[in-house]
This record gives sequence, structure tokens and C-alpha cells, in this order.
Amino acid sequence: MPFLFLLIVIGIPMIEIYIMIQVGSEIGAFPTIALAIFTAIVGIWLVRHQGFGLLARVREITDRGEVPALEVLDGALLLVAGLFLLLPGFLTDTIGFLLLVPPLRQWIVGRYVRVIPVRTGTPPGGGAGPRVIEGDYRRED
Repeated sequence: MPFLFLLIVIGIPMIEIYIMIQVGSEIGAFPTIALAIFTAIVGIWLVRHQGFGLLARVREITDRGEVPALEVLDGALLLVAGLFLLLPGFLTDTIGFLLLVPPLRQWIVGRYVRVIPVRTGTPPGGGAGPRVIEGDYRRED
């Protein structure tokens, strides 16, 4: 696990530097910097727009009395997308923009979370009969 973390921390910036050098050699230094800033601005605007939409969905779900668990995970991926879009570089921007695609985020959440249907309002065992809570008591007069 530490090797994977080290590979990510060192590998991603190295790849970003390589891609920036290649793009800079093709279109020039200033257009490359402008393109990196432009993608960050557009990406953050899209994250903000989708974040407000997600917040409205969460409010709607909580108003119905349900738990917005999947929406929270969707929001976490949206947060990761925003972080990747703020980092300078074309690889992280590509990953960030991919995470802005809602069907892809839903696929990622569905891939790692097993959805278990939860019945609310019925006790375990089918709900036939009164609810019984076992315990001891002592009457003092």
C-alpha cells in the first residue's frame, strides 16, 4: 500500500510535467498556461453547477424521509473532480472532467457499493403483531 501511494504521489506529477512539456513545445508556453487556467475555470464552474443540482436532490430525498447515502458518495466524487480540476495539468483535468459525467459517477458508486433495500417502519420478522421489547423490571411500592 505505501508503494502505491508513493507511485501516485511521484508518478502523477511526473506524467503531468511530461504532458505539459509536450503540449508547450507544440503550442508554446503562454498558450499552454492559458489553457491550463481555462480548463480550471470551466471545470470549477461545472463542479459548482452540478454541486447545486446534487444539493437540490439531497434536499428532496431528505424531505421524503429517506437517507441520501448514494448522493453523498456522488458528492464525494464531485469533490474529487473539483480537486483534480484545480490541480494544474492535463491528466488531472481529464480525470476531473470524466468525473463530471453523471452516468460515470453513478457507475463508480454502483461498482463499489452494494445497494441493499431497506424497509422503513416495519420491525424485523415481518411486522405482524405488536412490537415487543424484552427486559426486566422491578416494582417498588
